[in-house]
Amino acid sequence: MEQETILVVDDHREIVYSISELLKYENYRVLGAYNGKEALEVLEREPVDLVLLDVMMPGLNGLSALMKLRERWKIPVIILSARTEESDKVSGLGADDYISKPYQPAELIARIQAQLRRYHVWGGGQPKQDGELLINGALALDKKQRVAVVDGKEVRLTAKEYGILLLLMEHPGQVFPAEQIYERVWNEEADFAVENTVMVHIRHIREKIEIDAKNPRYVKVVWGIGYKMERYD
Repeated sequence: MEQETILVVDDHREIVYSISELLKYENYRVLGAYNGKEALEVLEREPVDLVLLDVMMPGLNGLSALMKLRERWKIPVIILSARTEESDKVSGLGADDYISKPYQPAELIARIQAQLRRYHVWGGGQPKQDGELLINGALALDKKQRVAVVDGKEVRLTAKEYGILLLLMEHPGQVFPAEQIYERVWNEEADFAVENTVMVHIRHIREKIEIDAKNPRYVKVVWGIGYKMERYD
C-alpha cells in the first residue's frame, strides 16, 4: 500500500517534530509547515492525504488557512487547539475533526486513521463505486477487507455478521425471512431454531453499525416477514 502523507502545521517547531516522529513510527510520510502560508505553499507542490492544523499561529492563522484550503482541496483536516470553545467555529469552516490539547498519542493516531479511511472510502466526498465497496448512506462495506465503515469509522465484523450485512446491502430494500438469511449465510438447511440465531446476529450488527441500536437506521425489521436494508442515496 502506498505510504500516506500527512502535513503537520504548527508554529512550535518542537511540536511539529514530536508529532512527525510519532507519525513516522506509524509509517506515514510527514511534511511540516510553521504557519498557514507555508502550509498552503506545501499543498501547492506536494500531494497530501491529511492535514493536522494548529489554530494559533502568527501571520496566516489556522482558521484563515482552513478557509483558503477549503477553496481548493477536499482532503481531511484535523484541528489541534488548546481552546475548546473553538470547536464549533472550526467545524463550520470545514474541519473534519477537532482535538483539544493536550491529547494522547493513541487518540491522535485513531482520529487520523478514521479520517483517512473515510476519505479513501468516500473518495474526497463522493462514494467510490469500484466493485469492492457497497455504499448506502454513510455506511460502506469493504468487500476486500471484509469490514464495515460507518461515518468514517471502521467496524470489525464476525464472519456471519459480515455475511448477513453483505446479503442485505447487495439487495437494499428487499425483505429476507430469517430462514432465507440462515440458508444463504450458514449454507445449511433452516430449522425451527434459526429465527432466534439470526435475530441475535442482527442485534450484534446493529450494535456495531447503528447510532441507536434500538432505533436502527439501516437494518430494519419487517414484522412477521423478516429483515431488510433500508436504502439511502
